Amino acid sequence: MAASEGWDMPTGDLMKGKKGLIMGVANSSSIAWGIASQLAAQGAELAFTYLGESLERRVRPLAESVGAKLLIQADVTDDASMDKAFEELEKEFGAIDFVVHSVAFANKDELKGSFVDNTTRDSFLLAMNISAFSFVDVARRSAKLMPNGGSMITLTYLGSERVIPNYNTMGVAKAALEAATRYIARDLGPKNIRVNAISAGAMRTLSLAGISGGRGLHSKSAQFSLIKEETSMEGVAGAALWLCSDLGRSTTGEVVHVDADPFGVAAAEHDVAGAGVPVVDLSRLGVGATRCLVRGQPVGIPLPAGGDATAAGLRDVWPVADARAPALRAPGRTRPACG
Repeated sequence: MAASEGWDMPTGDLMKGKKGLIMGVANSSSIAWGIASQLAAQGAELAFTYLGESLERRVRPLAESVGAKLLIQADVTDDASMDKAFEELEKEFGAIDFVVHSVAFANKDELKGSFVDNTTRDSFLLAMNISAFSFVDVARRSAKLMPNGGSMITLTYLGSERVIPNYNTMGVAKAALEAATRYIARDLGPKNIRVNAISAGAMRTLSLAGISGGRGLHSKSAQFSLIKEETSMEGVAGAALWLCSDLGRSTTGEVVHVDADPFGVAAAEHDVAGAGVPVVDLSRLGVGATRCLVRGQPVGIPLPAGGDATAAGLRDVWPVADARAPALRAPGRTRPACG
């Protein structure tokens, strides 16, 4: 086993002879770095991108630790920069076999409070440009370097599917990214290029730290998990290895959830603290599911012993709780009272 940052990454030859590009490493806690470590442990030859001198100082020692010699400056918002980056990649590697895209951004001031009140036009467009369009652009450029087929993966999060408090603009951008993944997969499939997204659970990264309440979300992830543990870097990196290697040859156009199932199957069939409200699987509830909280906990998640589901418990996060509260106590209700 290869150890990096305390991780145990299986070694082997699954990626022997394969070359690829890693985009989005910010530091040793980055998901992109965890994936890079696993791919390198399986024999992949890697190139890394970075943006600016400060990030280069962080990325270069990491890249060198896995034997990578090619570091390329790339600004995904600048066509000239991307032209130069891929020219350099082609000159050094010729053809490539995979790309890992882990690039996203939204202004921190908009990752809190009201999505409607805090979102500005310029910041919205910037988030969409960096977080979603950049993958389209990278896919177009990378496909030209994959004459024999290959694999592309990007990183997303559950906030694209559910309303996660404070995720706001980033959630919308990630939803666009996931849709783009499917369209790219459709276009590049005939070229034997597979395109997938990994929806990783909350992990201790710079991205999570930038979201108001992000650390709290991470701290509760194990409590709500089916397997009672946090999302592991080894788990996410293992999924990336599967998708980038020949093991994933029949998988494309998918969003693969690697999050220890914090808000899905584990939420099924739990009565809300004895209130006579059978709760269905949260994966079927859509937008309202993660907004409907009982004293700070999503409805459908097993509550601690003695938990209370009274209207008072809902009032903090649900402005119309008073109007609907009686329905909470109505026996035989077959869906959560969260609209």
